[in-house]
Amino acid sequence: MDYIALSDNAARQVIDSTTIFDEFVRVKTRAASYQGGMYWKRQGEYEYLVKTMPDNRQYRVGPRSPDTEKIHQEFTARKREVESRLKSLRAALTDAERLNKALKAGRVPSIVVTVLQALEDAGLGQHFTVVGTHALYAYETAAGVRIVQGALATQYVDLLWDARQRVRFITDLHKLDSSILRVLQRADASFLRKEGQAETAINAKGFEVDFLRRQPEGDDPHPFRFSDDEDDLWPVQAVRASVLTNAPRFVHVVISATGRMTLMRTIAPESFVEFKRWMAAKVPQRHEAKRRRDLRQANIVQALLDEGLLLAR
Repeated sequence: MDYIALSDNAARQVIDSTTIFDEFVRVKTRAASYQGGMYWKRQGEYEYLVKTMPDNRQYRVGPRSPDTEKIHQEFTARKREVESRLKSLRAALTDAERLNKALKAGRVPSIVVTVLQALEDAGLGQHFTVVGTHALYAYETAAGVRIVQGALATQYVDLLWDARQRVRFITDLHKLDSSILRVLQRADASFLRKEGQAETAINAKGFEVDFLRRQPEGDDPHPFRFSDDEDDLWPVQAVRASVLTNAPRFVHVVISATGRMTLMRTIAPESFVEFKRWMAAKVPQRHEAKRRRDLRQANIVQALLDEGLLLAR
């Protein structure tokens, strides 16, 4: 067998911790709309309601009236409520991650979880899709199994940048006043752009993050660097990456060996199977060992689909 079922305790823990994580993310997103505060400011004979933002910007909501008093009361009450719930969920998440580690509920390489979470925290997660071997971690978690290690071993993760959303991406990155390399360095300060490979960041332990893109279509920028930072990364064109760019998405919580959790955004398992089989059969320069692994990975995911352990999305 190329995979085995999780133990009952580990399977139950995956379900429980995923529920907590999903609710934490939902409430954290909701809490973002209550950042900053509101207060009354008097100016001469008038009193205004002022909204403050996390970056210290302020704007007037309106003069004091029954309507603005209601706005202030509702904002204050809801902010208190959502912050209390988020605090409780954060504590529950800490406990869940501790149990994840104790019960061996996950085994995604810690650096992968940390990198993906850094992108999520920066508000950039939706712009990148995990493609290649690491997608198997999302599939196995969803299926409640462990895939054999031989089908998973790799020292790099491929992240596909969605060129279709480049305008939104540029806007989101500009808000951060940062670069993709600096975002990666929030996960691991030792990440640097690899010499001679502008699409790759490598850390001090030799783990690589490769950034891919589809071949230029329409008004796609080419070449394209993620930011104006001269040290930033340039996603490289990948053969048939347009198929992956247009593939349906599969999003699932994954768990590291240390118990930490994050969302993995990857492609639908059916698309993974089709692409891996194409890689195994149609790419002439593909090394034979990689062809065998491509086919093995495709067969594993197809078996999970056939047995109903992994559901199409």
